[in-house]
Amino acid sequence: MKRRFVQSSALRTEGYDKQSQTLELEYINGSIYQYFPVPPEVYEALLNAESKGHFVNLHIKPHFQCHEIRRRTA
Repeated sequence: MKRRFVQSSALRTEGYDKQSQTLELEYINGSIYQYFPVPPEVYEALLNAESKGHFVNLHIKPHFQCHEIRRRTA
């Protein structure tokens, strides 16, 4: 999945696959997680959120399944 850099103190990059509704987030610490199934409107809300980290904590993590792709770096 292609990711792009975001302006955030918590996230480094984000990517989204509309067909599978998979959101992929790379955190500042280097860990990467995929969240699913994330509807397109939730993804758009994340992109427009003033605080992306706060949005993820309130609207993504508690509501969607996740899979760790890469653990944080030491």
